[in-house]
Amino acid sequence: MRLIAIVLGTLLLAPASLSAEEACVKYHKCISLDQFKCEDITRSSFIRRVCYVEAKQYMIIKLKDTYYHYCKIGPETVTSLMEAPSMGKYFNEKISGTRNNRGPFDCRDHPIPDL
Repeated sequence: MRLIAIVLGTLLLAPASLSAEEACVKYHKCISLDQFKCEDITRSSFIRRVCYVEAKQYMIIKLKDTYYHYCKIGPETVTSLMEAPSMGKYFNEKISGTRNNRGPFDCRDHPIPDL
C-alpha cells in the first residue's frame, strides 16, 4: 500500500516539476512557448524553428541558434513564409530588416504583446 502511495504521489507531482519550454529572444527576454504554435524547420539551412501566436500576431523565429521576435505580423505573412520555396529568401525579403532599415514587423516599432 505504501508503494502505491509513493508511485501515485510521484505521478501526481511529475507534471508540476516539469518546466515549460522557453525561447530566449535576442535583445529581449526568455518567453514561454506555451501559447505558441511551433514548427521545427528541416528544409532550410538558415531557419530552424517558427513559433507563432495568431491572436497576438507575434512570431518567434530561430535563425541558426538564435531566437528573434517579430510583432504585428499577420497570419498571411507567416503562411507565406512557411510555404515559400525558399524560406530564407522570403524571410530576408519580406520580414527581416537590414542594417540601415528596420523590417516591417520589427518589435522596436510595434508593441510587444503580453502573453
